[in-house]
Amino acid sequence: MSGIQKFFIWFLGILLVLVTAVTVVVAKVYLDVKGSMNETFEQVENKRVDTGVKRQEKLNLSEQQPFSVLLLGVDTGDLGRTEQGRSDTMMLATVNPQNKETVITSIPRDTYMEIVGYGTIDKINHAHAFGGPAMSMDSLEKFLNVPIDHYVSINMQGVKDLVDAVGGVDVNNDLEFDIEGHHFPLGPIHLNGEEALAFSRMRYEDPRGDYGRQKRQRDVVAAVAKKALSLDGVTQYQAVLDAVSANMSTDLDFGAMQKIALNYRDAFGNISNDQLKGDGDLINGISYQIVSDEELVRVQGELRRQLGLE
Repeated sequence: MSGIQKFFIWFLGILLVLVTAVTVVVAKVYLDVKGSMNETFEQVENKRVDTGVKRQEKLNLSEQQPFSVLLLGVDTGDLGRTEQGRSDTMMLATVNPQNKETVITSIPRDTYMEIVGYGTIDKINHAHAFGGPAMSMDSLEKFLNVPIDHYVSINMQGVKDLVDAVGGVDVNNDLEFDIEGHHFPLGPIHLNGEEALAFSRMRYEDPRGDYGRQKRQRDVVAAVAKKALSLDGVTQYQAVLDAVSANMSTDLDFGAMQKIALNYRDAFGNISNDQLKGDGDLINGISYQIVSDEELVRVQGELRRQLGLE
């Protein structure tokens, strides 16, 4: 056997070892992700009420159709709270791969609306306590007049763990304040998990009240999404998976997540924000946010445009 032949055999052997090693690593990552995502899966479809807001055809993620996902931040998992809890944070993300855009619309937790399936008109954040994600989805679907295709729910401990898992996040702070032993100066700031949770909680010192808090929550969500899509987020995948699997639930199964990751990545790279706004009012001594017809029609129109609906 010539020297050249020996070299090629040696080279191919090294290449085979490298390919095998990479395959094993990729397979491990795949299995780790699949296992963690399976732990978060919680179906709600069979429990949902017919709200009269339906797609003409079933959503097909393989065809890159626009879709919506309700993001719920639940007030459990921290400070010793273990009950089902209320959804103190509600954002509807509408993802449009044709426009390469994701819009995150915040819904005030005190918004006065019908709680579908419970027979009352109340604050929307009570829907989760009454009937979990399904009742939140049904109530908002009817109120906003758009199909809500999926949900993702994360508790307060999960917010801290997820921010820490991606190495912290960077946001631009437009209001200097102190809370829970943390100081948040004006301008660009870097937040670890505990700081991010405190930053997104504060509302009493903000002249905008809960709307200021909702803006900070959107900023943290967008920063986490941006960081998770970066190289740092990928290399720290195990910490991200641990944070997600322990503190999150969703009706997106692993197959759906794969399709979203493959077909919608560009849309997640361009995130903008909107805000459903109401006016404060007292009803029987309880404070609510009352959304005007004009504001509701505006937000409904923006959501339907983003989802490609008439």
